[in-house]
Amino acid sequence: MNSLLSIARQSAWNRRSTLLWVVISLALATALLWTLERLRHDIRSSFAQSVSGVDLIVGARSSPVQLMLFSVFHIGSVPQSMSMDSVRAVAQQRSVSWVVPLSLGDSHRGFPVLGTTPAFFEHFAYGDKQPLVLQQGVPFADTLDGLYEAVIGAEVARKMGYGLGQSITLGHGMHDHGHEHEHAQDDSSATADEHADKPFKVVGILAATGTPVDRSVQVSLKALEAIHLDWVAGTPMPGGQIPADQARKFNLEPEEVTAVLVGLKSRAAVFNVQRFVNFYEAEALMGVMPGVALGELWAVLAVGENALLAVSALVALVSVVSLMAVVLAGLNERRRELAVLRAVGAAPRHVLGLLTLEGVWVTCAGVLLGLLVAHLGMALSTTWLQQSLGIRLQMAAPLPTQWLLAGALVWAGLLASLGPAWRAYRLSLADGLSPRV
Repeated sequence: MNSLLSIARQSAWNRRSTLLWVVISLALATALLWTLERLRHDIRSSFAQSVSGVDLIVGARSSPVQLMLFSVFHIGSVPQSMSMDSVRAVAQQRSVSWVVPLSLGDSHRGFPVLGTTPAFFEHFAYGDKQPLVLQQGVPFADTLDGLYEAVIGAEVARKMGYGLGQSITLGHGMHDHGHEHEHAQDDSSATADEHADKPFKVVGILAATGTPVDRSVQVSLKALEAIHLDWVAGTPMPGGQIPADQARKFNLEPEEVTAVLVGLKSRAAVFNVQRFVNFYEAEALMGVMPGVALGELWAVLAVGENALLAVSALVALVSVVSLMAVVLAGLNERRRELAVLRAVGAAPRHVLGLLTLEGVWVTCAGVLLGLLVAHLGMALSTTWLQQSLGIRLQMAAPLPTQWLLAGALVWAGLLASLGPAWRAYRLSLADGLSPRV
């Protein structure tokens, strides 16, 4: 057996110029499948770890996925608001430990602005219930004196070059003003739809979390009310501008918010509170469990995931078929070589084993090269994916499904080699030694 392995290895090496492209093809297919499976797992993990310790997300009745995407990931259209009376009614439930109201709809240079309370920094968690940490500064003060204070995420600070004390203005609406990558040190270039008359001061910078928090700006709910005092139906009132200092004299308690994050004293009470929210008579509300909403989201995205896996599988299939084609094409050139092996005592089963082992050698070489390429590519692109797309690739031990994919490729290479090997097995000794005319 050892001698057969050695012959198979040396035979494959002697034809390395022909088999090299087969190895490269298999390597690319392996790298694609391996990387895609890791990306699929880590994207799901990133989404699942974006919010932790929140038992319910409450908002106006709509789609659970829409409410989840907008309130946590700041993706999609602005849903209907819910009244603060409803927020207080939810907070007064005996099973409720805390509530964090959220108000969305504005932006800063393409980054979403989140109106909330200081409780957001106390209760919001990500990953394995990891709390938010301020890398610099302090949370905004929910007072009139600290009305125009803002806390920014790590990515906002990095991309915009902001530091503590930076003056920024907020834009009306969830859209990109085209300045996302400018390192502006002032807001003299504020566009017409920005609240340029009420600038904010950066008082805190959050440490990186790998979640949408990194790409958001947090201000108080009262601050959002202040900057919209002189706006009606999404446009500023003509001649009715209210100076920043004068805004403090108005009642800035919000009447509506976009959604509420709810934490319970016991997870066992989640269905009771959800039932209270869903059947709340004063307003049409909906309580969404983050895990359930994410499950629905992945059910929607499953078609795309399966399509990507199918394309990758087809690439792998083409690579395996190319291996079979190369081995079959080489049989005519190797007829005399195989006949000589038979003449010196090799049995037909040895020829069968030789060609099969050659195919396995080539397949294993391609798979191993593909694993190396995949890990090298992921190591080099981790930082870019984190900064550009917010996807954290975990350089951890391979997933069981990744090993299954690699094993499936090896088995596919083995099966692809059996066809040419069986044909060589059936060739007679005379057929290999007789000259072709």
